[in-house]
Amino acid sequence: MPTEPSDAQRGPPIPLWRWADRQLRELAAISGSERIAALDGLSIIGERGSLRDFEIRGRRSAGIGGSYLNPTRDGSWFALTIMREEDRAYLPALFGKEGMETADQTQLAAEIALRDSTRLLADGRALGMAVACADETPVSPPIEILTRGKRRDRPQGHRPIVIDMSAIWAGPLCGHLLWQAGADVIKVENPNRPDLFRTSDPQTFEAVNQGKECVALDLTKANDRDRLVALIRKADMVIEASRPRALRHLGVDADALVREVPGLVWLSITGHGASGDAANWVGVGNDCAVAGGLARALANATGEIGYVGDALADPLTGITAALEGWRAYTNGEAIRIGFSMSAIAAKALEEERAFDAAALDEELRDWGASVGKLFPKVPARLGLAPVHALGADTEKWLDRLDLS
Repeated sequence: MPTEPSDAQRGPPIPLWRWADRQLRELAAISGSERIAALDGLSIIGERGSLRDFEIRGRRSAGIGGSYLNPTRDGSWFALTIMREEDRAYLPALFGKEGMETADQTQLAAEIALRDSTRLLADGRALGMAVACADETPVSPPIEILTRGKRRDRPQGHRPIVIDMSAIWAGPLCGHLLWQAGADVIKVENPNRPDLFRTSDPQTFEAVNQGKECVALDLTKANDRDRLVALIRKADMVIEASRPRALRHLGVDADALVREVPGLVWLSITGHGASGDAANWVGVGNDCAVAGGLARALANATGEIGYVGDALADPLTGITAALEGWRAYTNGEAIRIGFSMSAIAAKALEEERAFDAAALDEELRDWGASVGKLFPKVPARLGLAPVHALGADTEKWLDRLDLS
């Protein structure tokens, strides 16, 4: 039988865990939730890597390793994430070279080395690829107020309803923390394209979706789009991570709903920003962390560049969105808030450096020296509620809707 890895085989704590912990302490204070108070920052940002025995890989991301850092002609480093089938289809256009869709990592690295990072970044984002540069500066604020509406004063003891339309990690973690804080959370999924983590990462899916009621709506159908909007009108908070064009395609006008529904808090989680050109850029946790400066911070501390943590911008953003969402809800605000994962990573890095620069640099050095080791082991959180099957609660909630 396999043996449990020793402490010597496990890597050091993930840098920025203390920043995450401070945000959780603040959420616990404003929500009064004992469940939130029992959480810690290292467990939240490290549980995925711990559960799945991820390895620290330096210039290759953890897990399936879909993101690589490669040097560019202008002396910077380019993060290219290839996780979807369409990502490979974009490679000939990115490099202006036929046949690149079948290129291996060695061939990709050779082509990247011939090009400037700024050009690769602009072309990759124009194509809709998840890319980043180690020396870019996030163009959006970490937290952006997009729309305001009418206030709503809720009765004492009101239990908020949250519609969670997000998938993967950042948004579902936000919904999970709101559930831990005392909300009823309804997870909305497309029955034809459910949350990818249901099958690709069931351990993380269970951790951040436990206790949520699950509604399946096919938003290509007009009647299901109407049902979604009716459901949102009953809610106190909404979580989504769609680009503007996708929301419009679904017939959902977030700004109009915030203006129309008193007290509605709408949380828009994005890779690089919720307005302007950046709203259309694709970003996932690993490359957004690079764009936020974490890879460069590691290089400055150790002399070697690499990925820090596992898709670290995801949990940092999930925690931030839950905190800002609960704050707005308790104030009775109707507001749409945009979150930029890359800018939140940069914010966390800057604030942690101001809080304790020496400790941060020591953790970065320890992380850089731990390539080849497994992620730190954190205690597995006990499940507090079952995970609902896809669409298990659809009829229950649709029966409550007035579509007349």
